[in-house]
Amino acid sequence: MGVQQLVLLPFDRELACLSPEAFVEEILVQQLKVERVSVGFDFCFGYRRSGTAADLDAIAATYGIQVTTVSPQTCQGERISSSAIRQALLQGNVQRANQLLGRPYSLQGQVVLGQQLGQTLGFPTANLQLPAEKFLPRQGVYGVRVQGPLLESEQIGVMNLGCRPTVNGLNQTAEVHLLDWSGDLYAQTLVVHLVQFLRPEQKFDSLEDLKAQIDQDCAVARSYLEPVG
Repeated sequence: MGVQQLVLLPFDRELACLSPEAFVEEILVQQLKVERVSVGFDFCFGYRRSGTAADLDAIAATYGIQVTTVSPQTCQGERISSSAIRQALLQGNVQRANQLLGRPYSLQGQVVLGQQLGQTLGFPTANLQLPAEKFLPRQGVYGVRVQGPLLESEQIGVMNLGCRPTVNGLNQTAEVHLLDWSGDLYAQTLVVHLVQFLRPEQKFDSLEDLKAQIDQDCAVARSYLEPVG
């Protein structure tokens, strides 16, 4: 994205107790030596969030610092916010989340050894180890597009995010089955772009019923993911 330097300020008690004026003088002027600042319209800073974007503009002006306040960004009448995106993902509304983001929501992780149940069923999967802090969408089955170092081009697939109740799974896993590619992806890092929520996770009476549903999931995912014509 062109960012050359990123500074993370630890939000400790000392920082939290700074007044808006002290924050500008000590952090922006003395430490960061900023010349220009860009903030959102609802930006708050200083002790108990007492400073507003307008306050920042007034205080920074005394140091010759230019402040740009970004107006609310909307999509189809809804204000774009991280809260709205998280809510859409929790509901499985991938299209809305992607629309608000301006890009597909993606998961990235290393392929690790799983129980290899998919292989047994005829649908080999890549079991992804995801970062613990990653925000995960609603549990269920998704149509996805996948990128990786061993994949010459973007591949389409089906991802199951959940605990696999049919086989009494206890831990949440993210397993991806590629529709038109086969090979060993172990230890590779994959990027999985969420395109369509297909169905919630459910428990089946038998592995045969599960296998039949996976086959149907693949057909539905292909209808969403393959170009028409």
